[in-house]
Amino acid sequence: MKQPGFFDVEERLARLSGLGDQLGVFSRTVDFEVFPP
Repeated sequence: MKQPGFFDVEERLARLSGLGDQLGVFSRTVDFEVFPP
């Protein structure tokens, strides 16, 4: 298994968003500020 490079995470997130990442939709829908840390 190869070690992730500097831009690997950004590229993966961009690819997931392009495919319709459900977590991205969820984070735009839910106001997480109402949940305390």
